[in-house]
Amino acid sequence: MTKVLSKDEAVITSLDHEGRGIAYVDDKILFIDNALVGETVRFKIFKKKKKALFAKSLEILEPSTERVEPICDYFGMCGGCSMQHFEISSQLAHKQRAFEQTMKHVGKIHPNQLLSPISGPILGYRHKARLRVKFVEKKQKVLIGFNEKLSHFLTDMQSCKVIPEKISDLLPNLQAMFTKLSVRDQIPQIEYASNQIRHILVLRILQTLSEHDIHLLKIFEKKNDIEFWTQSKGYDTVKPLSDEIDESITYVNEEFGLHFEFNPTSFTQINPFVNQVLIRKAIQLLNPQPEELIIDFFCGLGNFTLPIASYGTKVIGIEGDAILVKSANINAKKNKLDHLTTFKEMDLFKISEDQLSKLGNASKWVIDPPRDGALNLINAINKSNRPSIICYISCNPASLARDASILTNEKGYRFAKAGILNMFPHTSHVESMALFEINES
Repeated sequence: MTKVLSKDEAVITSLDHEGRGIAYVDDKILFIDNALVGETVRFKIFKKKKKALFAKSLEILEPSTERVEPICDYFGMCGGCSMQHFEISSQLAHKQRAFEQTMKHVGKIHPNQLLSPISGPILGYRHKARLRVKFVEKKQKVLIGFNEKLSHFLTDMQSCKVIPEKISDLLPNLQAMFTKLSVRDQIPQIEYASNQIRHILVLRILQTLSEHDIHLLKIFEKKNDIEFWTQSKGYDTVKPLSDEIDESITYVNEEFGLHFEFNPTSFTQINPFVNQVLIRKAIQLLNPQPEELIIDFFCGLGNFTLPIASYGTKVIGIEGDAILVKSANINAKKNKLDHLTTFKEMDLFKISEDQLSKLGNASKWVIDPPRDGALNLINAINKSNRPSIICYISCNPASLARDASILTNEKGYRFAKAGILNMFPHTSHVESMALFEINES
């Protein structure tokens, strides 16, 4: 147990899964931001609950050898990154421990084999981001960025290390230009999306742009080689500011020679570099064969579906978002794989055993759900519709642990392999992949 030296000093001997230092005060657990194992920290409590206290580190009296200088000037204030004070290999080691502990404590399971962690670039990796915009009357200034940590206030930031350098460098000029707009207080959000060639900024507008506004925006996008798009209401209102801009946006999976058309406000993988490795690893685990049937659940716009189909494998992609299903069908035709793929719109959080069985007896599955996991889908598995192999991609270790427990204890699978991916460096987010195989014994 961590010892407290005085009312405002503690020695940290463990971390929680969010990367916060842990101490104990009067039988209450104390979480301290920006604190590493072995450090002596002077802290200030800012929030109290019945059994927990939350504190900020005011001074690192004895730093850990794993501590490094944060890469961003706004670390500690901005809520976007929480682990920049970790040396990058220590970040990965922490996430590995957090993953294994979650499997053990939540699912009471452990994979037969741990896969080597997958990582990629640690700067400029985020090619999809949602930025808040706020006009501050007192400062007569528009702020663009992420919320402050544990606050609804917006960070006054002039750069960001995890988005591409081109966009990071534009933030000060973008803020200055926005301040000149007549609708400067009617743009609450910017959705950034990129295919590494085109850089698109979708402005959520609550009031019609004036001719002068449009003029300023067009000058800015031409000068800086970016694209402004607008969204006035629902997704169907998303469109380029200029008529000359091609509404068809495509990114390329060079390894498989595939082209994916996507909408800048729809779901796409945030980190294209790690996503490329993730697809490659999933293909290795699945070992798709010609003529066999594989089902890709939560398929999105075909991120796994089309690479699998490129092996001559028949694939059914299931997705709950109609826009993504439309994109997936377009992508299948674009890549001449529509004869091997079928995409269906289905609510996988309500799927029944009967609906699952009617999809066909697939030999293998891919499951790539949101944070809530795939509980309903897992529960719908029975002996007649279950595949021999399931490759499960997870963005939440807790829901994976829960689903893995059901698969191994109730559905007849063994937890064959699992490993983490550092999809979001400098954050506590843990992405992972797992392989489940029918237990023949």
